[in-house]
Amino acid sequence: MNQADFQTLLPVIVLTVWALALLLVDLFVPKEKKWITALLAATGLALTIGISLTQTGQSILGFVREIKLDGIEITVSMVVLDGFSTFVSILLLFSGLMGISIAYGYLKRMGIERGEYYSLILFSIVGMMLMTQAADLIVVFIALELLSIPLYVLAAFANTNASSEESGIKYFLLGAFSGSFVVYGIALVFGATQTTAIAGVAAAASAGTANVPLMLAGSGLILVGFGFKVAAVPFQMWTPDVYQGAPTSVTAFMAAGAKIAGFAALMRVFSTAFPSIAADLTPILAVLAALTMIVGNVAAISQKNIKRMLAYSSIAHAGYILMAFVAFGNPELTNDAISAAIFYLVAYAVTNFGSWAIVISLEEKDGKGLALDDYAGLGKSNPLMAAAMTIFMLSLTGIPPTLGLIGKIYLFRVVVEGGFMWLAIIGVLTSLISAFYYLRVIVIMYMKDGEPKTTSESWLNFTWGTMAVATVIFSFIPASLFKWASEAVMKLF
Repeated sequence: MNQADFQTLLPVIVLTVWALALLLVDLFVPKEKKWITALLAATGLALTIGISLTQTGQSILGFVREIKLDGIEITVSMVVLDGFSTFVSILLLFSGLMGISIAYGYLKRMGIERGEYYSLILFSIVGMMLMTQAADLIVVFIALELLSIPLYVLAAFANTNASSEESGIKYFLLGAFSGSFVVYGIALVFGATQTTAIAGVAAAASAGTANVPLMLAGSGLILVGFGFKVAAVPFQMWTPDVYQGAPTSVTAFMAAGAKIAGFAALMRVFSTAFPSIAADLTPILAVLAALTMIVGNVAAISQKNIKRMLAYSSIAHAGYILMAFVAFGNPELTNDAISAAIFYLVAYAVTNFGSWAIVISLEEKDGKGLALDDYAGLGKSNPLMAAAMTIFMLSLTGIPPTLGLIGKIYLFRVVVEGGFMWLAIIGVLTSLISAFYYLRVIVIMYMKDGEPKTTSESWLNFTWGTMAVATVIFSFIPASLFKWASEAVMKLF
């Protein structure tokens, strides 16, 4: 490994070493002082964020090699450090910090506090970060498995709860399907282009030496594999079951982290490896986006359990993000489309952790507190928490003054500019449908009488409080955040 290779993977290496060390250190941490392990995990994430910030603006290829395609030598790499990978990695590390802040008190309250929880979170983030840096389809698959395996364990972390074990099994099966489709797709792409390097695939396609039908089939299978990971319709079937059965702190982390990593990989692969067949993929992506928005929002209406409601909500938001991929086939809109997608991922992550922090605040050890009716009277008993939940529900709907509205405006704008007015109309109509079940939570909190039991934990309160403030404040100054996203995309390898 030379200096360029080391520098490219420095944040990943640091976090990996930290996670391994944390496993050993935790052996010497008393059971009643697991806050030390949580603090060390958060310190590792903060340190890695600092390292990533120092790499802002850099563009480096790692593990470079020369390959020959039809007699032409091409320089390719296994991983890459650029503005895109740095931006998304920081977002993932931030998600890890939020995941830890809502987990500590929850794990203790539920009687499932074990130090390895935090190491598993770190290992999963390592896989997510590696996926954002992948410049080779083989690395994409390795990163996919690295981020998924810890999540299988985390989903079944409450092993005394049958629903948690069921969640772990179902998530494992979903991951197995996802991985098999991705591997088969990579094999077909290799057969079509004689390389798995993303730059090599793009070069073979643009030179006209690739087997286009075979490459289309391979890219379609890769899309299906990641469709499972981001819970796009029709690959979402067990997602609500997994979200409901897993410990709520794990659900919150999966809903944000896995979605960010999955879409980051899609952006990296489809914008750089398959731009020449973007026109052929556009109709498929448009139908996937429309179905995901419709099914996710319609299914959420009938849910009485807030975890299942937010699970279907997560599916619907995957559809909104997929709208940006429909426009990426237009070279003039590629940068704007991907910028809009990662901006929306930021807005979704902030709102997601805030809303799940409040769900955790009301959840009791026996599983009570998860029904929508359990939120009755929250507006009177805890006005600040109810106000924060109102902000999150408005943001998920896309109502001002929230960051979610700004994110949807950017998405709808790029879709309309791409000539897909019908898809934008579906997006608006499904947003109106979502208003029914999001605003229903607000109505229950303020219009129904009840005595909800809430948990007051400092880090939990800090999370939903800061996320509520951020959701509103950033909606008034979105230009700087969108500019950072745009600059990151401009440096996309």
